[in-house]
Amino acid sequence: MPDRYDLVIIGMGSGGMVAAEFAASLSLKVAVAERGRVGGDCLWTGCVPSKALLASAKIAHHMRAADEFGIDAVEPAIDRSRVWSRIRSVQQEIAGSDDDPARFEAMGIEIVAGSARLTGPSRVQVGDRTLDTRYVLLCCGSRPAVPPIPGLEDAGFVTSETLFELDDPPASFVSIGGGPIAVEMVQGFTRLGIPATLLQKGPRVLPKDEPALVDRLVEMLRAERVDVRVDVHTEKVSVENGKKVVHGTEGGKPARWAADELMVAVGRAPNIEGLGLDDLGIETGSTGVIVDNRGRTNVGTVYAAGDLAGRHLFTHAAAYEGVRAVRDMFFPGKGKVTAGVPWCTFTDPELAHAGLTESEARERHGDAIEVWHQDLSHNDRARADGASAGAVMIVTHKKTIVGAHILAPAAGEMIHELALAIEEGMKLNDLAQFMHVYPTVSTSIGQLAGDAAFEKAERLRWLVRRK
Repeated sequence: MPDRYDLVIIGMGSGGMVAAEFAASLSLKVAVAERGRVGGDCLWTGCVPSKALLASAKIAHHMRAADEFGIDAVEPAIDRSRVWSRIRSVQQEIAGSDDDPARFEAMGIEIVAGSARLTGPSRVQVGDRTLDTRYVLLCCGSRPAVPPIPGLEDAGFVTSETLFELDDPPASFVSIGGGPIAVEMVQGFTRLGIPATLLQKGPRVLPKDEPALVDRLVEMLRAERVDVRVDVHTEKVSVENGKKVVHGTEGGKPARWAADELMVAVGRAPNIEGLGLDDLGIETGSTGVIVDNRGRTNVGTVYAAGDLAGRHLFTHAAAYEGVRAVRDMFFPGKGKVTAGVPWCTFTDPELAHAGLTESEARERHGDAIEVWHQDLSHNDRARADGASAGAVMIVTHKKTIVGAHILAPAAGEMIHELALAIEEGMKLNDLAQFMHVYPTVSTSIGQLAGDAAFEKAERLRWLVRRK
């Protein structure tokens, strides 16, 4: 007899874990099929290991730059194998606590090991187990995409899935791709004494972010000797004298780049294979499973969340979509997964994004927008911390905030206030009624809000009581 559940989740990464925990809190009978390790890409190949690497890299950078703070600078002695060992210890600490399978089993969640396949709208096969269920939630994630570059497979390369499995990283890297993972890693590598070159196909790295702040970030990376190349077309890869060589053009001119290892970071591909989706007629596209604004596929009992649904490929988006899907399944009314998604690239300084860029706002609203900008050179905390090279940009339409972009230390922490303001349809001068702690970098947000409030007050100065 098949086992019967309220919900079967396929995949126990960022989306699956949070969705399962939420469903279990509703006293639902939940099973999760997982073919690999609990924790998914975030724990094992993405957010956690990359940020652990960046933490070590930041310490090394501070040691080199200590003379800027009145302390003798030193060239750090970096044991890269110990750096990689620390990365694995952080992963194991999380795997043994918050992401421990036993923690989820204690909630009443059944974890079924193995590859899962849909054999009906309400049936999942995992090995010799048949799981009947009211609903299915697909949280199978994605994997690094590999471009069809001649010679790449023969030369060999690493991706985010294999980079952190190395015992000792190579002496130099060339990264193919200019998205967040690539930009973070080449800065981290360079700070750890690993020369790194980034090759970006288009005219700018981080093409989804605010161009004005991206350009400023690239200047800062190049000042740290990070080798950023744009307008690159890769033609082939070869191995010469023990080095891996990328051949192509830069700005239309022939060029080549050699290193001990290649890293491929050109985007993600959804893990849709082997799920039985075609047999059920579930629609898919180039970005993954097609869902409506409630997270449902065209088969009403089957939902998808996270990278597999192809909307926003972030850990926090996967968790949000997973919870919203469960809400839609089991509560009255309709859930929606249409909230704006802020994000952050964790370079140093960080680059955070919410809502529309300036060009996107002009395309949508025409000239009826304003851009409010403050360099951190006017922020007391940033100047005290020696981190005044960044900026805060806020885009408004008829005074309502529609976009926000921050290049600053801890920009990822700062962006939430502005993301909430966008979601709630707040005007910039509305933020002036809240006090921002001084001295913080967030004071720049309060200062821009104050500018908007002062502008409004100036228009109303005829109301001022003179006597």
